[in-house]
Amino acid sequence: MNKIDIFDSTLRDGAQGEGVSFSVEDKFHIMNTLDALGVAYIEAGNPFSNPKDAAFFQRAAKEPPKNAKLVAFGSTRRRGIRAEDDQNCAALLSAGTEFVSVFGKSSDWQAREVLGVDLAENLEMIRDTVSYFTSHGKHLFYDAEHFFDGYKSNPQYSIETLRAAAQAGAFRLVLCDTNGGCFPHEIETITAEMEKLFPGKISIHSHNDTGCAVANSVAAVRAGAVEVQGTYVGFGERCGNTNLSTVIADLQLKLGYHCIPDSSMENLTSAARLISEISNVRLPRSMPYVGKSAFAHKGGMHVDGVNKNSAAFEHVSPASVGNRRHILLSEVSGRTAMMRKVEQFVPDLTKNSPEAARLMERLKEQEFAGYQYEAATASFELLVLRELGRFTPFFQPVFFRILGEQEGASHHTSTAIVKLQVGEAYEITAEEGSGPVHALDRALRKALEVFYPNLAGVRLADYKVRVMDSKATAALVRVLIESTDGKNVWTTVGVSQDIINASLQALVDSMEYKLYIDQEHPQK
Repeated sequence: MNKIDIFDSTLRDGAQGEGVSFSVEDKFHIMNTLDALGVAYIEAGNPFSNPKDAAFFQRAAKEPPKNAKLVAFGSTRRRGIRAEDDQNCAALLSAGTEFVSVFGKSSDWQAREVLGVDLAENLEMIRDTVSYFTSHGKHLFYDAEHFFDGYKSNPQYSIETLRAAAQAGAFRLVLCDTNGGCFPHEIETITAEMEKLFPGKISIHSHNDTGCAVANSVAAVRAGAVEVQGTYVGFGERCGNTNLSTVIADLQLKLGYHCIPDSSMENLTSAARLISEISNVRLPRSMPYVGKSAFAHKGGMHVDGVNKNSAAFEHVSPASVGNRRHILLSEVSGRTAMMRKVEQFVPDLTKNSPEAARLMERLKEQEFAGYQYEAATASFELLVLRELGRFTPFFQPVFFRILGEQEGASHHTSTAIVKLQVGEAYEITAEEGSGPVHALDRALRKALEVFYPNLAGVRLADYKVRVMDSKATAALVRVLIESTDGKNVWTTVGVSQDIINASLQALVDSMEYKLYIDQEHPQK
């Protein structure tokens, strides 16, 4: 089995994604998650570019990852000076990492027009910088920026940049599709040619501007690349980077390469959700392997087929990547589909029992009233348990009140007052929020945390409202709330003519579900 090194740049290239900003603590949490997963290299930032990255490397010297190798990132020296006199090079050296990644221009056009140097000096900048780090005992990744674009316009010069880095002692030559504009057939052909010239040294770094980053990375591996670079869930500058959670599964499960320990494969999904949570980036439901909908099936032929043989509509087992199959429920679902879902948490219920018939009628009544359980599987599970008399509520809302306040044209705050009952005890509290639902969520959680501290880690990940009819302001609305505790994600639903009341229903279900799951599966 061929070994492929995984080089994760979530903490560096991923941090360039829109809306992404890591604290030093965030970086350590992600680093440890990636380290536990078994990636080979973690590129953690540029110690010269900002104080936060410099602080990270200072702390990492005392708290390094257990298995992965940390990589500090920077550029070749500036023109007109020696590497030993360049502040960026000095900062990279002071990061204290065994491995260093340095980017340089491998396109003649980029060197002349963007960097503003002649082609000979650009080669010397690459050679001098690589030699500087290797002479200090560092293993150096040379990031050949714009390599594929450069190769297509002037292949001889692009090869010379790689040769300059290799002769100076570069550990890896990273072929970068920096603009993300190449297609798999181009990547495979050019990578194969570079592998012949520099055997065992070639790495691939693809961006996703044509939607081909994963395919391009697989093509490069097929052509002989020994390493894939990317970000774990694909976010990064512009359209993002190669999605490593997809590449790892593609290569290891489908093509027979070895990327991470086999025992770590079942952690692919939990790692994706945790890293997304820390990054404050919503994980797309349709993301291959690790998305919530990656193994979702709706009523009809697909559900029937997957129930008979999962291979009918699943190319790998959900468990192989730590995900789960979801049978989606709606008014088009039959009793068989419903029972397939119910048996996951009530295995002793039979299809032909009176309870099953009652559940089917209840489901139809609820959906006629506007509820939708296709996505809100947590609310469906609670509905079933309540209908069967197998659920004891953890708390009871007694009343709530929402107060709104406008300060000027742009500043609006809401205050929620909530009273609830837990057993014989009552708790009343108030909280502010940026809107009524936000305030209600904060007040409800604050009151419940008095009794259930494990709710402190729950947050809302998504909130959707759909108007169900055309009665203007008296219209029926459906609210779907997606919640997460950093490891698990669940969705709940509420329906009412009052959007706040519908939101409260969904919030209550969300909290009840979390408490129920923690009670039934303490380690889940």
